[in-house]
Amino acid sequence: MKMSVSVALLLCCLAYCLPLPVPRMATLETDAITDSDLDFAEVSCSSNPHSSSLILFLSLDPLAYRLQHMQSFFGQEITGWLDSETLDLMKQPRCGVPDVAEYNFFPRKIKWPTYNLTYRIVNYAPDLTQEEVDQSIHLAFKVWIDVTPLNFFRLSFGTADIMISFGTKEHGDFFPFDGPFSQLAHAFPPGENFGGDVHFDDDETWTNATRGAFNLFTVAAHEIGHALGLDHSSNPEALMYPLYTYTGTRDFVLSEDDVEGIQALYGPEERTVNAKAPERCDPNFSVDAITEIHGEKVIFKDIFFWHQTSQMTGENATVINSVWPDLPNQIDAAYEHPGKNLVLMFRGKKIWALKGHVILEGYPKKLYELGFPRTLQKVDAAFHDTKTGKTKFFAGYKYWSYDEQRHSMENGYPKIIEKDFPGIENKIDAAYQENGKFSRYFQIVESACFDIFRMKNSVVPAQNNFLC
Repeated sequence: MKMSVSVALLLCCLAYCLPLPVPRMATLETDAITDSDLDFAEVSCSSNPHSSSLILFLSLDPLAYRLQHMQSFFGQEITGWLDSETLDLMKQPRCGVPDVAEYNFFPRKIKWPTYNLTYRIVNYAPDLTQEEVDQSIHLAFKVWIDVTPLNFFRLSFGTADIMISFGTKEHGDFFPFDGPFSQLAHAFPPGENFGGDVHFDDDETWTNATRGAFNLFTVAAHEIGHALGLDHSSNPEALMYPLYTYTGTRDFVLSEDDVEGIQALYGPEERTVNAKAPERCDPNFSVDAITEIHGEKVIFKDIFFWHQTSQMTGENATVINSVWPDLPNQIDAAYEHPGKNLVLMFRGKKIWALKGHVILEGYPKKLYELGFPRTLQKVDAAFHDTKTGKTKFFAGYKYWSYDEQRHSMENGYPKIIEKDFPGIENKIDAAYQENGKFSRYFQIVESACFDIFRMKNSVVPAQNNFLC
């Protein structure tokens, strides 16, 4: 009974404090605003998933309340009326992420817990070639890379932190697009499931350069800002301003407002490390291990690794422990098993199995558990042959073949490398299979500029069809 009285008293107080209900047409400034305009405004405002707060719940005119906040955000006169100026503003092409995020009422920082993030382009817009889309997305990520410690690694399949896709109307996230020329895209803040994902409206016409359509780079850079945890800015000069403004990639400069916002979450760009990364043209440069991870070439050397896709050359070295804290430095060998979505790393007599950034339970394991002699101290190189399903391991002047299906070494091994691989006379430093088509092997090359990404002067391809 006491609780009922308290609730009744609260409702009475609310009824006393809140304004009387406002008739629907009271939100109209003049007769120039039609019922269809009002319907558009109600749908537009109700699609804002973050506008529901305690104040909004208690408001007896939710549309007027939302209009007031929108007018305040864009610096208009705050009336709560749907006037022609507010309606024109609502109809401009824009980002679909709400201007007033729920966490503005309860300030907190939403950010990723790591500086190393993955992304995947799930599908493509028909207006642009795949290469043009890839390039626009790459440049959009670079906007944020240049001012933060963040690194982005592209995946060709599987689940990434930031999943990028094009869709129309209902596209699977409960926030449908509205057709051409209004909501261009939306993104979700960092988190699980849809967290970090970026969606573009495929009903729009996308371009990588010209005016006359929507520039993918501009919109992508904006949406990636949301995926990293940024809200909209009320500064018209900012990239995170919600209304679309054409910005080409040439001479693009991120505003101070954007820089301050992203650095408040992740800090400034700091890429110095305690040890010096190897010089690419050092005549004594050699490779510890090479593999492809989700279509991306990854090269290991000492405490560093480099990564490369066809669009992202990734010439800056990254410290191994910044991505895989529990891995050792100076990896001896590595290979990817695409069928199992696993990457195997080798150092000394131990093996680590990784799925994404996580080391699987039960690892590290011992080399002999794969069937190697207990006396073997290390493997020099390894690669998985996608055609045969076998993995080749190289150690000294011998090599082994491991059957991934049977989980055992094949009979008749080890064999002599030089006998089966003409042209390879010395110890192999690294090996990998490129795009499942052919194999590459690397040895120390004296007095040669080692080009990490073109592999000049250091490639020794197999001289026969063995493994090819």
